[in-house]
Amino acid sequence: MANTYTKLNIHIVFHVKSTGVCIKNEDLPKVFAYIGGIIRNVGGYPVTVGGIENHIHILATMPKTMSVSEFVQKIKANSSRWIKTLAKYYESFAWQEGYGAFCVSPSLLKKTIRYIETQEQHHHEESVRAEFIRFLQENGIEFDERYLL
Repeated sequence: MANTYTKLNIHIVFHVKSTGVCIKNEDLPKVFAYIGGIIRNVGGYPVTVGGIENHIHILATMPKTMSVSEFVQKIKANSSRWIKTLAKYYESFAWQEGYGAFCVSPSLLKKTIRYIETQEQHHHEESVRAEFIRFLQENGIEFDERYLL
């Protein structure tokens, strides 16, 4: 085949480092927009970015020239560096080292978008840890609870 054709929708979740500072609610929209810009700049397509003060959810179409780990690393490194410039409050900001990345079929895109856009309401009912464990279990991913969040 002479050309490369891909469309890989991915739901990425990562958390603020436990020893770091959380993102203030008033800054979340700016952070979401900035992350969307990073994704576009590396050749991906940001479907939606959301979350709450201590973790981020991203639904994006992967760039065809990057691995998942490289894609997430670019998002986390560039957004962390930028967040530190927002205010003195953020000078010790950092993302946790790991992340979750899950394939999303076209039939589940709308449901996933709704889920990401309603994170604040969702976390009144389910903790971030319980949510992440559920994602891992639903996707058949083995894990050791000692190394979660």
